[in-house]
Amino acid sequence: MAKTTTRLFVASLMLGTAPSAFADKIFVSNERDNTVTVVDSDTLKVVKSIKTGKRPRGLVITPDYKEVIVCIGDDNRLDVIDTEKLEVMKSYPASGPDPELLAVNHKGDRLYVANEDDGLVTVMDRATGNAITQIPVGVEPEGMAVSPDDSLVVNTSEQTSMAHIIDAKSNQVLANLLVDTRPREATFTRDGGEVWVSAEVGGTVAIIDTKKFEIKQKLSFEVPGVRPELMQPIGIRFTLDGKLAFIALGPANRVAVVNTATRKIENYILVGQRPWHLALKPDGKKLYVANGMTNDVTVIDIASLKAEKSVPVGRLPWGVVVKPEAK
Repeated sequence: MAKTTTRLFVASLMLGTAPSAFADKIFVSNERDNTVTVVDSDTLKVVKSIKTGKRPRGLVITPDYKEVIVCIGDDNRLDVIDTEKLEVMKSYPASGPDPELLAVNHKGDRLYVANEDDGLVTVMDRATGNAITQIPVGVEPEGMAVSPDDSLVVNTSEQTSMAHIIDAKSNQVLANLLVDTRPREATFTRDGGEVWVSAEVGGTVAIIDTKKFEIKQKLSFEVPGVRPELMQPIGIRFTLDGKLAFIALGPANRVAVVNTATRKIENYILVGQRPWHLALKPDGKKLYVANGMTNDVTVIDIASLKAEKSVPVGRLPWGVVVKPEAK
């Protein structure tokens, strides 16, 4: 370690904080502010607010961690943020109309974008930003997910209430599965054997077998004193070991904790108002929850399953991803 870096590190320890250069960076899209807020994971302080196009929503971080790619709904494009410079470096107008959520494959060369207005999934070349093809799906597509082996892509369509399973090689739809009303997000399990699909209005999460293309089970949620219609599942994330699933429950203001082996809900964690999407810290120790109506991000400790702190960000936070930093 260089002498200057050593002095900074020692000074930071004396102050009781770790140097920001060694912390993960949390990126949060703020739909109403047209910004992406960057938060230091150690200090939980805002590092920067990055101006984007109008109505940023879904965002992903690329496998090389060099870029955060953001759906810019009202400008019909993707904005690409350099994760070192913390600036929008370029935009991809070929993303199709009204992009809402997107996914990147694990190889890092393909983007899959849900075009809400046109009932399409746009497949893009990440290097060039050009569209490769467009795949017709149901009405108001939203959720996007790629299997761990990059062989399957799943899209959800809100108005059609379906999960569409797509072959990533041929870009053909292999199956259309009816789930409950207004499906929002699709998330593959760590082994790729299942994809979980949240239905916001239906109040359930469908667990789909990715070999048989059939629904194995549906999860529902119940909290004493909370009206059933407020149980609106949206974001889903799994722990690194795959043993727990976290599901944001929207107006219920809670995150459900599900044992993936028993399918039992083990806990409900109170967070901010209307939690949308979730991100797991790369070391698996924290979960970050974007709360749309309280304009903050709640930090949940995975070991204790307790909410530790809420961090103010922009107005109407929607999506969240994390960039790891070398320690």
